[in-house]
Amino acid sequence: MPRVLVTGYGGFLGAEVTRQLLAAGYQVRGLARGAYPELDALGVEALRGDISDRSTVLPACAGCDAVVHTAAKAGVWGAWRDYYRINTLATTHLLEGAHQHKVTAFVHCSSPSVTFAGTPQSGVDESVPYPDKWLCAYPHTKALAEQAVLGAACVGRVRTCALRPHLIWGKGDPHLFPRVIERARQGRLRRVGSGTNLIDVVHVTQAARAHVQAVEKLLSGSTELNGQAMFLTDGDPIACWEWISRILQIAGVAVPKRAISYAAAYRLGGMLEAGYRLLRIESEPPMTRFVAAQLAMDHYFDITRARRLLDYQPTVDRDTELARCAEAWR
Repeated sequence: MPRVLVTGYGGFLGAEVTRQLLAAGYQVRGLARGAYPELDALGVEALRGDISDRSTVLPACAGCDAVVHTAAKAGVWGAWRDYYRINTLATTHLLEGAHQHKVTAFVHCSSPSVTFAGTPQSGVDESVPYPDKWLCAYPHTKALAEQAVLGAACVGRVRTCALRPHLIWGKGDPHLFPRVIERARQGRLRRVGSGTNLIDVVHVTQAARAHVQAVEKLLSGSTELNGQAMFLTDGDPIACWEWISRILQIAGVAVPKRAISYAAAYRLGGMLEAGYRLLRIESEPPMTRFVAAQLAMDHYFDITRARRLLDYQPTVDRDTELARCAEAWR
């Protein structure tokens, strides 16, 4: 069976991609900074190293038929150079390695935020352009990486695509849900705006399955998928505050009643960002302009392209999966 290099194979999404690839019979080579013995025991060929180190990345591609690139620096705060090094520069190294070692398929895990310009996104599709201005380094550096991946589809033999999963959730999530729950427990969570704005989320098993499907399609010679970006969601938008409230109720945490207007939250975020930069505070401000906009505005997406090119069919039952998360959250 083909050998697939999975970067960030120990992460929330990367681990699920790895498990699904192994279950489908693929050989998996995992590249990450940490050690993940539970995945290695399943048969992963583990490589430890920095994804931004060219001397590590290029040889990691040798002998591989496909690359699934999930490693990234996420977040809404931090130095541009760190985001650029991990999100953009590392991706260009991987593309170089893919070309050098004649890799056939390159599947890049991108983000819907690469199209977020600080305005509502209500059912938009992939025709929406990249913004001219950015609210933080993460979406900007991910957009640069995505552009490099899609542009590489025209060079050499490698076939590429970029998948944009939105707000990945599920049992074992170490980031999104724990962050919301902890903020509520600390009394630091507020509803921004009306809370009725619609958002999309995607369960980790569905997001991972789409990455495996993309590998299968590109390895089979799909030219229609080559060079394409696709949004990935559960296909069922939900009101932002309703979703947050459900999470908190299942976790046994009181739903905050206090709210702040979007305009006030955006101004507060701008002032905090300026103050933190001036004082060179490295920790994340309690509010940023990006977070304010994401909490107050629509951001849900048309997944027609993924359905057509990947045969992507969201099937996860939210109530069942939320119940599976309950014990860990509490």
